[in-house]
Amino acid sequence: MDKRKELKLAYKETPRPMGAYQIKNNVTGKIYVGSGMNLPGNFNSHRFQLNFKSHRNKALQEDWNLYGSDAFTFEVLESINADKISKDSWRKAVSELEDKWLNILQPYGDKGYNPPPTPAKQALVAADTSL
Repeated sequence: MDKRKELKLAYKETPRPMGAYQIKNNVTGKIYVGSGMNLPGNFNSHRFQLNFKSHRNKALQEDWNLYGSDAFTFEVLESINADKISKDSWRKAVSELEDKWLNILQPYGDKGYNPPPTPAKQALVAADTSL
């Protein structure tokens, strides 16, 4: 195999940084909490959607339009160590991190851009934390 193919294969097999993140409006203090399997890709996707006025979160989009991109920061809240978790568990671990940070930061209403959790989701998180 030539060197270029080897490098390409190594790149594809290397796990991307994954975990929970926040997009923070530094003017209002409001935050959006999310998670992903490729944090740099998630940040790029959000920036692209926001810059082209096509983000699915309308409140976040409105504030981005009002305050401009310089008013926002993208931050990793917590990442998972892919070497310490089996590949089959990565997605679940990322989802659990998002739930953890949603529960800690409560980015709803005046505090953030996330929609409030449904009663069913609240019951699941409460049951999960009581174990």
